[in-house]
Amino acid sequence: METNKEIISDLKELLSIVNDGKEGYESSAEASEKIELQGVFLKYAAQRALYAEELRAHIATHGGDADNESGGVLGALHRTWIDIKQALSSKEDVAILEAIVTGEKAAIDKYDEYISDYADHADHIDLLKKQRDGVLEALKEIESLLLQRKS
Repeated sequence: METNKEIISDLKELLSIVNDGKEGYESSAEASEKIELQGVFLKYAAQRALYAEELRAHIATHGGDADNESGGVLGALHRTWIDIKQALSSKEDVAILEAIVTGEKAAIDKYDEYISDYADHADHIDLLKKQRDGVLEALKEIESLLLQRKS
């Protein structure tokens, strides 16, 4: 029973991270004046909304309640999204992209932590790996956009 509570807690933490990412991308889309960036940001906001639904389903499978619609306050990740909000206020694309890179790296680290705990997360390890790969894909695209704007 204790393990099930830990699994639910872990999944809720990922849900908060995913929701933070969704909110960050939506805010970034609103702040950027570049159509290209708006499209990329909205694409990843939609991806995170899908990830949130998938995580909610797994939380429910384990008997948990997943009514969290918004992101959480998770120390470094929360500070990262504060950085994004500050970057958004400047409307500088490079600052926004740099803040998103930081957030995505933190999300990947959290996914890696739970993926490495294979015993507890065996029934949804494929989901976690798929979502982690999606975050990594987003990170690579954002880093590429950042390089283009810095050169």
